[in-house]
Amino acid sequence: MARSKEFDVDNVLGKAMNVFWQQGYEKTSMQDLVTGMGIHKRSMYDTFGDKHTLYIKAMERFAEMTASKMEGRVEGTDSAKEAIRLLFDTIIYKQESEPTGCLLVNTAVELANHDPAATSKVNEAFLQTEQLFERLVVQGQASGEISSRHQAANLAVFLHNALVGLRVMVKTTPDKDKLQTIADTTLAMLD
Repeated sequence: MARSKEFDVDNVLGKAMNVFWQQGYEKTSMQDLVTGMGIHKRSMYDTFGDKHTLYIKAMERFAEMTASKMEGRVEGTDSAKEAIRLLFDTIIYKQESEPTGCLLVNTAVELANHDPAATSKVNEAFLQTEQLFERLVVQGQASGEISSRHQAANLAVFLHNALVGLRVMVKTTPDKDKLQTIADTTLAMLD
C-alpha cells in the first residue's frame, strides 16, 4: 500500500521556489533544497522528479503568483497610468519577506544561454506581462490619458523592459528615491 504524503506539496514547492529565488539554479544544491523544503530527499524525488523538473515547477509557480499579484494590483483601477505606476511600485516597495529581484529575471540572466526549457518559461511569463501592459496602454490611449503617438504593443514592450530593468536594480540598490525616479521617468514617456 502506498504511503500518503506527510507534507503539503504546494507548501514545499513554495519553499523550493524561495530557495531557487535566493540562490539561483546553479548554486542550489540538492541538500539546500532538502533543507529548505523540510522534506527527505527521496520524497523530493518521488514528488517532483529531478532538480531541473523541480526548478521548472518552481518557475511556473512564481509566474502564476506574479501574474495574479499584478492583475490583483491593477484590478478596479480606473486610471491606466495609475495602474502602470502600481505595477512599478510593486517592484520598488516589495514585501520584506520576499527575496530581492525576480526569479524569472534571475533565470533569464543565469540560464537563457543553455536551458531552452527555462528560457521558454521565462518568455511565456514575460509575454503575459507585456499583454497586461498592452491592455492598460490601450485603455489609456482610448481615454486620452496615454499618448497615441506609439502603438500600444510597442509601448507594452518598452514598459516591460523598464520593469525588468527595475527588477534588476532593486537587487543592487536600496535607494528607493533612485528607483522611483526610474519609474517616474518611464511613466513620463507615456505623455
